[in-house]
Amino acid sequence: MSDAGGDALPPGKSFPIGATILPGGVNFSVYSRSATGIDLLFFDSVDDAVPARTIRLHPQRNRTFSYWHVFVPGVRAGQIYGYRAYGPYEPQQGLRFDPEKVLLDPYGRGVAVPKAYSRKAASLPGDNAAQAMKSVVIDADDYDWEGDEPLRRPFNQTIIYEMHVRGFTRHPSSGVTPARRGTYAGLIEKIPYLQQLGVTAVELLPIFQFDPQDAPAGLVNYWGYSPVSFFAPHAHYSVSGDPLGAINEFRDMVKALHRAGIEVILDVVYNHTAENDEAGPTFCFRGLENETYYILEKDRARYANYSGVGNTLNANNAMVRRLILDSLHYWVEKMHVDGFRFDLASILSRDENGVPLASPPILWDIETDPVLAGVKLIAEAWDAAGLYQVGSFLGDHWKEWNGKFRDDVRSFVKSDPGMVEVVAARFFASPDLYGSDNLGPEQSINFVTCHDGFTLNDLVSYNEKHNEANGENNRDGMNDNRSWNCGVEGPTDDPAVEQLRQRQIKNFFAITLLSLGVPMLLMGDEVRRTQLGNNNAYCQDNEISWFDWSLCQRHADLLEFVRKLIRFRKELNIFHDGHGLSLIELLHYARIEWHGVQPYQPDKSYDSRSLALTIRGPTEALYVAANFYWEPLTFTLPPPPRRSVTNWRRVLDTSLPSPEDFCSLPQAPLLETNVYCVQPRTIVLLAVELEAPNRRGAAGAPPSEDK
Repeated sequence: MSDAGGDALPPGKSFPIGATILPGGVNFSVYSRSATGIDLLFFDSVDDAVPARTIRLHPQRNRTFSYWHVFVPGVRAGQIYGYRAYGPYEPQQGLRFDPEKVLLDPYGRGVAVPKAYSRKAASLPGDNAAQAMKSVVIDADDYDWEGDEPLRRPFNQTIIYEMHVRGFTRHPSSGVTPARRGTYAGLIEKIPYLQQLGVTAVELLPIFQFDPQDAPAGLVNYWGYSPVSFFAPHAHYSVSGDPLGAINEFRDMVKALHRAGIEVILDVVYNHTAENDEAGPTFCFRGLENETYYILEKDRARYANYSGVGNTLNANNAMVRRLILDSLHYWVEKMHVDGFRFDLASILSRDENGVPLASPPILWDIETDPVLAGVKLIAEAWDAAGLYQVGSFLGDHWKEWNGKFRDDVRSFVKSDPGMVEVVAARFFASPDLYGSDNLGPEQSINFVTCHDGFTLNDLVSYNEKHNEANGENNRDGMNDNRSWNCGVEGPTDDPAVEQLRQRQIKNFFAITLLSLGVPMLLMGDEVRRTQLGNNNAYCQDNEISWFDWSLCQRHADLLEFVRKLIRFRKELNIFHDGHGLSLIELLHYARIEWHGVQPYQPDKSYDSRSLALTIRGPTEALYVAANFYWEPLTFTLPPPPRRSVTNWRRVLDTSLPSPEDFCSLPQAPLLETNVYCVQPRTIVLLAVELEAPNRRGAAGAPPSEDK
């Protein structure tokens, strides 16, 4: 069926962009500056090869400036639709119109995937209607939030757990209802585990609808860094498998997590799309306005590739800026998410020629946007083309994944020389990176592992990556892992090696959770999840990537250690009382003193592998000793502060077996001497409670006290 378009239907309006449900029907609006014609296609089924209705939009009646629009009476939520765009195919001019391809709506709130979906069909000549993903009309207001609101927890009270929606519950051992494994609903069933662990936020790997076929032949895109939509939740993560189910199941998950006191942070990909390079498929942006949405090389036929996956979104173009902001607003206002982690965020600083801007419009738009004022913004402050901005990403609102924390802590724990002084800075939220602009300690998101790279178990079990399963002859993935296998490559039955690996894992957790800044943990590290040495498991939707829940019993001692450590961090006032202080002010407030094996004599030499420190909050004092030498070292302890209730108590010693490795402060053993023998590759934490001070300093200052 074909309509005369502007002659038969109300012309509609250019705003809002996308498919908007109004009284009596739906207004459709799509941006294309260079198109000569647009068809709006309606399908009865996502699998249909022929549209049930085609509405041709007239340039005179259905176009306002660069927006094509029409109002269609009688259309409701659930209607499947797409576009065809007509115009020149002139790659050398940056134009790639192909009316044989069914195109997604860039503002579509839902995406339907046909059984015969084919990435290849979207890349080759010919009509791909039966094999194309299609948009779905969504009523974003048709949901009962039951009073839910984003939690707005301060960063200095946040502990992040990076996880994959599907991988968290897909394994048969998850105990989740079989039909819900690997879904938003399945994650809800495991919320009690997250509560018991003690994390306060989940950071979900991409849940925007992505192309699962953007992977080597025979494999699938598991991570999801291959978006086709910036508004639609991934339908495959819903029990129903359809777009309408996905949007409500996602919101059910958010609401349930909020009720449990857990925030939801989305890992968002605004730096590239699944359309990839000049040989890639045409899904949406390429077929509507290629030179607007992408950064092109000088010859205009090729795509700039600062993302490492074929193309780069032209983020500082006015239309793309609007798209990104509208997407962020949607996820905050309609989906109630609490924050965003921006993949390869430094790309967003590049102009249409790929040159980094000193004051990038899109980053300042996000920084100053009132809708996003209470939202967590986290930047992965680098890109795949060498732009590295850790410590220099703009603004006060943005926080940063601290890649230097990851690298330096890994080197220190594997006993590399020359690391003592630099890791001391990492322990205190990296003042060398963030101490000069009155920024707080929460500027640094501290992590040792994330989805990209080794798991914590593999970091202490492999010297080399083992990515053969990815089908790229082990060429993919990072080569600089700063890992150490503790003497044996891969799994082993040697009890001495296993004991050392367990100790090293506890060391990594101790440093991450006792450091100032915002800690981030990787899904399953707390029970030694392994990827068998694969440090780039983006295409492994199988047991290599899934959380094996039998590990919770096998490594119950480590799980309990991490739970106790998280609980201890939450109870420490030093991590909370400095809210509003800059990092430099907080370090002064905390009264830090540095030591070596002798009090007040830190050894910062190149060959040193040990350090110690004391830090005082208003109600407790801590002494931390780290020995990453391969022999025991005896540390002479400084005297506890004068207001101490008792002598030092041993809270943590990573060389000890469970449950002696961690004790709560009231139950911790009391030391009877002023020395402590720290075993090789071990971290020790001593603590003491302090009496209330008798006098106070000026407002906002710590109480005065003699040493």
